[in-house]
Amino acid sequence: MVCPKLVMLVAPAEKNNLSPFSMSWRSLTNSKTAPIASRPQSSALEAQGRRSRWSATAREGGAVAMATGAQPRQLCSARSAGAVALATSGAASAEGLGRPGQLQDETLGVASVPSQWRGVQGIRGETKSCQTASIATAEACVQTRKHADAEVQTEAPVPASVLPGSQHDSPQLAAFLRRVEAMVIRELNKNWQSHAFDGFEVNWTEQQQTVTCLHTLGYPPAQGQGLHVTSVSWNTTGSVVACAYGRLDDGDWSTLRSFVCAWNLDRRGLNPRQPSVVVEVPSAVMSLAFHPTQPSHIAGGLYSGEVLVWDMSRPEDPVLWRTGLTDDTHTDPVYQVVWLPERHHSHRFQVLSVATDGKVLLWQGVGAAQLQLTQGFALAVQQLPRNTKLRKPHRGETEVGATAVAFSSFDPSLFVLGTEGGFPLKCSLAAEEAALTRMPASVPLRAPAQFTFSPHGGPVYSVSCSPFHRNLFLSAGTDGHVHLYSLLQAQPLTSLQLSHKYLFAVRWSPVRPLVFAAASGQGAQGTLKRLRPLLWASYPPISLPEGDVQLFDLQKSSQKPTVLIKQTQDESPVYCLEFNRQQTQLLAAGDAKGTVKVWQLSTEFTEQGPRETEDLDQLAAEVAI
Repeated sequence: MVCPKLVMLVAPAEKNNLSPFSMSWRSLTNSKTAPIASRPQSSALEAQGRRSRWSATAREGGAVAMATGAQPRQLCSARSAGAVALATSGAASAEGLGRPGQLQDETLGVASVPSQWRGVQGIRGETKSCQTASIATAEACVQTRKHADAEVQTEAPVPASVLPGSQHDSPQLAAFLRRVEAMVIRELNKNWQSHAFDGFEVNWTEQQQTVTCLHTLGYPPAQGQGLHVTSVSWNTTGSVVACAYGRLDDGDWSTLRSFVCAWNLDRRGLNPRQPSVVVEVPSAVMSLAFHPTQPSHIAGGLYSGEVLVWDMSRPEDPVLWRTGLTDDTHTDPVYQVVWLPERHHSHRFQVLSVATDGKVLLWQGVGAAQLQLTQGFALAVQQLPRNTKLRKPHRGETEVGATAVAFSSFDPSLFVLGTEGGFPLKCSLAAEEAALTRMPASVPLRAPAQFTFSPHGGPVYSVSCSPFHRNLFLSAGTDGHVHLYSLLQAQPLTSLQLSHKYLFAVRWSPVRPLVFAAASGQGAQGTLKRLRPLLWASYPPISLPEGDVQLFDLQKSSQKPTVLIKQTQDESPVYCLEFNRQQTQLLAAGDAKGTVKVWQLSTEFTEQGPRETEDLDQLAAEVAI
């Protein structure tokens, strides 16, 4: 069975610009029904509605067949069903119009329309290409224009046969040598046994006849506050000098802001009024000491009792270690700090501090910027050796305040302490006796004192051990005397009266066995009161002229200074001084005006004379009367 009308409804056709719906309607109009044009207008609208329904019904039937993949017979059945629906709809319409009509089957040709979509897409194809910029190439060649050849030829050797003969009479020369041989050997043996040139070193530098001032250094903000230079120190290279600013007289030290300043003297364009490094410190700095091997590390003791270590190469964050305010910290001002090598690790160093609270503490730098107490010593009055007569301590006084310390160059465990009571003490780090004190500490405190020396007439401000003799040391005090002691006896070997001035510092020369320097100046009552008020009643006040630096050469005179250097002109005392161990011709001194002066010493203070070591040994062998 052929279903031509169903084929016409399903297959799209485009002929004479007619849609599939138009063609279906055209086939239907071929039936024996009345022409559409003769129907009324309402019938025309109804017919238009019917056309839409028929076309939709036919499409649905075809779509169902295609979606289900039906066989031809099934497809034909589907088509017939669509045709039946159309016929039924048509019959109903005819009946509604009052004009009965029947649909007739017709066979029409299949129309096909070629697709234009692929052709259009092919036309739209584009071809693109990309080319990088052209690469420029060039060729070059170089040709030298000049050349030269050089040759070196030694002189032609002279044949041995043509060497000139000797101009001397060989028999007479031999006779002369035999005649003087015994005398020459005798003189050589005599010179070999002589000590005339012992200690002599050739100095190729220009001879300096006088002591001159090379630099006058200061920090205006510190000087504007009226701060004193309380300590000076040279670093291990000898090119940097540092000073501490604080006060050694009356004043509100607890709230006093101070400074640590350093100048590099080898820097080109040195500004004496602008230090290379400035470190602000919340408390007065009483003492300084550069590290023995690290040029930028420096330790300081504060009035508050703290001990700090700064790294001067980090000016924005210079604090390397600090003790903090704990039970281990000193409760009085720290008057001196010293670097000491560890017992089993000589390349590692610890910081030793002494203060007027009677404690001598040894600190080790650990992590987290902390100084940790490793050893501690305490000076108790009842444990002082009674080998010499001492002033009776005041009632209630149990600790002996320490003001200065110096270590032996020959025994690293042996040191000398200066005290407020005026008597030096020989002490040892190897002491085992427990200290009789109630002062709190995280480590056991021991009693270091082993020997007591004859006292000064006032507190001892400074001590210095000889670098050339194991038993000799110097001490200076407010009584205006410098005492030369031997560790083997209590009485001083000699006592130098330097007028009636206070002596604040004394240092032994690092190159001359019989040369030392002392710093002096006018004494103020506040100076002694700052140490301990109870001591002031025992010593009368002294008021004397301006401060100065005194250089002594015991080989020339044992009673008066060889050179007197006027550091200040306005009665300001000189509080500290230090020799430069690398550039031995330099000496730095700080005063109460906040000024550090660097002095260049004359040659007589830097070159060791003949038999100087023997003279020092002879001086040490003397017995005090």
